[in-house]
Amino acid sequence: MKLTIGNIRITNIVLGEQSKVESGTLYVNPKELEAVVLEDSNIVSVKFDVAKPGESTRITPVKDVIEPRTKAQGEGGMFPGVIAKVDTVGSGVTHVLKGAAVVTVGKIVGFQEGIIDMTGLGAEYTPFSKTINLVMDFVPRDGLAAHDYEKSLRLAGLKAASWLGGLGKNVKPDEEIVYDFSSVTEGIKKYPDLPRVGYVQMLQSQGLLHDTYVYGVDMKQSLTTMICPTEVFDGAIISGNCVSACDKNTTYHHQNNPVVTDLFARHGKDLNFAGMIITNENVYLADKERSSDWTAKLVAMMGFDGVIISQEGFGNPDTDLIMNCKKVEALGVDTVIITDEYAGRDGTSQSLADVDVSANAVVTGGNANQVITLPKLDKVIGTQEYVDVIAGGFENNVQADGSIVVEIQAIIGATNEMGFNKMSAR
Repeated sequence: MKLTIGNIRITNIVLGEQSKVESGTLYVNPKELEAVVLEDSNIVSVKFDVAKPGESTRITPVKDVIEPRTKAQGEGGMFPGVIAKVDTVGSGVTHVLKGAAVVTVGKIVGFQEGIIDMTGLGAEYTPFSKTINLVMDFVPRDGLAAHDYEKSLRLAGLKAASWLGGLGKNVKPDEEIVYDFSSVTEGIKKYPDLPRVGYVQMLQSQGLLHDTYVYGVDMKQSLTTMICPTEVFDGAIISGNCVSACDKNTTYHHQNNPVVTDLFARHGKDLNFAGMIITNENVYLADKERSSDWTAKLVAMMGFDGVIISQEGFGNPDTDLIMNCKKVEALGVDTVIITDEYAGRDGTSQSLADVDVSANAVVTGGNANQVITLPKLDKVIGTQEYVDVIAGGFENNVQADGSIVVEIQAIIGATNEMGFNKMSAR
């Protein structure tokens, strides 16, 4: 598959009378966008706001972050199986409003939702302090069950990002990047002397608001399978989970998967990016055994020489991570795992819930239990009502001066396990 990404640089978002993209500015008519996201009767109202880098603004509790994109040429549409039809995506031309993001906020769904600070210490831990964020603050109808509320917020965010992305469909991109993925046989012929490297992406699928969707299908209902790496750029994988904010893969993370983009950057130079496998993270041992067996089987069938495995979440999924690593290593395939750590506030506790000697090449996104103090900021989009109950918060963590003491677990993207951050450890 060959996909061209056309990045349209967005340097400002303005709420006004017209909806358009012009000279680097995304203009949004709130009434027009409101009509798109209020089609769902589970949502009573929505309030729009813009948060820019460097502003004294806090966004919380954050549910998801999505990048506005649209198909400019080729088959399929954005977020197939959810917003668009299930046509296969990952080829043609996709336009991206690069620098902009849609952020969904509202009454808390589950306790594992997070914070985005646009300035101060907290801003250093999240990539979304660098994006210009169109924030949608939703009010749900009374008595709405948590899973129904999550679904409504998820769909509203995807609809908004798709609609906004469409404003850039006929805009000339500032930059174009071509991703060309060959078949197995073509790749071997083209790069016979380069090591064949594959990527295994573990998708959160433990249920109980811990879900990831692939072409609209809940991943816990799927066996381990293969996907063309370019498909992720068109929204084939979306977030529907409430794992801790620090290592939640938001939809934005999936759209900009750094493992995929980095492997493409080295493809044909010092390695042959030979394929991508997606697998789930289930709860029961039999499911973990089945999925990891299939991971190893597909790695063998694809003839990989090396594999990168990324995780999502912590605790229970650590077992899936180590199972995948052990079984792939047993094939004689070199493996690197990407994870984060829950090593206690002093850093002395066991970092992962499961370990094995075969996991001897590890990239870590940092210790999620690290404690920091977030300063009082001038503006809050959403509400700070839940900062003591979200994962990483605790009772009486709001100080007399208005500052908030939290583990970085509470910050969206702080220890992301695809490496979409600046933190690590040595």
